[in-house]
Amino acid sequence: MTEFVLLGISNQSELQALFFTVFLLIFLFILLGNMLICVVTGLHHTLQTPMYFFLQNLSFLDICFTSVTIPQMLINLMAEKKTISFVGCAMQMFFYLFLGAAVCYLLAIMSYDRYLAICHPLHYMRLMTRKASLLLVSGCWAIGFIVSLGQTLLIFTLPFCSSEIINHFFCDVLPLLRLHCTSPYIKDIERILTIFLVFVTPFLLILLSYILIIVAFWNVTTMEGRKKALGTCSSHLVSVILFYSTAMFTYLRPSSNYSPNSDKHQSLIYTVFSPMFNPIIYSFRNKEVKGAFMRIWEKKPFE
Repeated sequence: MTEFVLLGISNQSELQALFFTVFLLIFLFILLGNMLICVVTGLHHTLQTPMYFFLQNLSFLDICFTSVTIPQMLINLMAEKKTISFVGCAMQMFFYLFLGAAVCYLLAIMSYDRYLAICHPLHYMRLMTRKASLLLVSGCWAIGFIVSLGQTLLIFTLPFCSSEIINHFFCDVLPLLRLHCTSPYIKDIERILTIFLVFVTPFLLILLSYILIIVAFWNVTTMEGRKKALGTCSSHLVSVILFYSTAMFTYLRPSSNYSPNSDKHQSLIYTVFSPMFNPIIYSFRNKEVKGAFMRIWEKKPFE
């Protein structure tokens, strides 16, 4: 097998131009919004904290993550021959898993950062130093690389059947597993490995952090203190819900309930719409980020 055929998000030819325009605008918004967050958090001195360092890395990962899937989807929307080479498909899945896993573990680190800020505020700066932040982010990238390399080698060394049609808009794990000629048992093992390594492990870490945050939240006696504690993690919580609600449902759903069209539409939420909404979530609900944006808009120098 030398190439695959990607069916894309829709087989209705009259909607291809409309979809191309919509997703091109979304892609440009993702690039612009996340680049602005990267620039602002990198230049403004009041945003030189671990929380904004992690946000900067999340924005950079969102740019890379969407650049793996959306450009190929845009090409296929306008091309008559909707194909991708065997090597190209392997590379796309590798970077999709690499960056997707890094995003999941970074969200877990951001929840741990919020746990330290809320539950151990007096020791926060001693524990979450610049060196510790760099090590945690480097760990996210390293885990993503190791997981994606192992999963990609495993999937693309297993034999494929004669069918070369992928009912998706990019080379995702589940549609590719359905093209394998191996036993269902091996496919289930590969699927469980992907779920556990990429989604479940970081999600459990996020869940643990928020359980501890909730315990600390109820121990706060004043309403002002509760509002402050809630405000420090609300943006991150919204981002986690938006990303995980569809990603976990797509991968955890039993194979017997598989629906190609439903999976494609759900994949759009965590591969396209979540990176699009992250700049909005983290800027509009954060006074410091909004203040930095206003300085850029007013062309005032950074103080």
